[in-house]
Amino acid sequence: MPKSTITFICTDCGGESLRWAGQCPHCQAWNTLQEFQVRKAVAGKRGPRANTAGASKPVALGDISSEAAPRRRLGWDELNRVLGGGIVPGSLVLVGGEPGVGKSTLLMHAAAQVAHHGGRVLYISGEESAQQVRMRAERLGTLEAGIFLLAENDLDAICESISSDPPLLAIIDSIQTVTDAGFEGSAGSVTQVRESAARLMRLAKEIGVPIFLVGHVTKDGAIAGPRVLEHIVDTVLYLEGDRRQELRILRAMKNRFGSAEEIGVFAMGEAGLEEVPDPSAALLGSAAT
Repeated sequence: MPKSTITFICTDCGGESLRWAGQCPHCQAWNTLQEFQVRKAVAGKRGPRANTAGASKPVALGDISSEAAPRRRLGWDELNRVLGGGIVPGSLVLVGGEPGVGKSTLLMHAAAQVAHHGGRVLYISGEESAQQVRMRAERLGTLEAGIFLLAENDLDAICESISSDPPLLAIIDSIQTVTDAGFEGSAGSVTQVRESAARLMRLAKEIGVPIFLVGHVTKDGAIAGPRVLEHIVDTVLYLEGDRRQELRILRAMKNRFGSAEEIGVFAMGEAGLEEVPDPSAALLGSAAT
């Protein structure tokens, strides 16, 4: 049986403490420490790092190529610009936004654009059934042969599927539905969200597969779960817009591979999202109405 330990985790920053205190020792927030019972993972259940025989070795900094990492460009220039020029292999990207704003729609379009050029995409759905995702793809016109669907919540099964046959792009919808059997807590809890994201980050770096995570937001507009989630990932994108209006703005809040000041403008229609070729005119027109 896996051993259990008691720890106190800040629900704001995700920092840990060995004992309870009124104030978090990391972010100084008050009354945010909660007690969690964390089970250490069972031997042999921790993914690629379980076998340390092939662990990476230090490399002299001067021997590392200074060339920019190759990027995979998508069919939308608006999305490429916000990402910093395209998708970087091995990157972990978090896409947040209010329910119904179009996060899943945006990523389904991105998946279709990769698959349309011969790439294999693994779309992992933790909220919708396979039939529901198929119906959405048909409605959006994104039913490409290169998109493979996995309806799964277990992190071990997800990591195994990604590593056994690495795709050119993996999408997990959403990170709040993923659970790691090695840790206590239900899906969406502080421990589960933090540990699942950290493990997916390691996997992305080890095998060079870019992974996009869908993240829900709270009523305050922040990504649900610990703030440390935003520190773990390479890029944080927010999709914003009024569901009663057609315009959507994709904003980069953090980007290790490009500017965090870029925005992309899209329009939501009956057939899904479309990029807006002239964002200035669209935004001025929207403001005028």
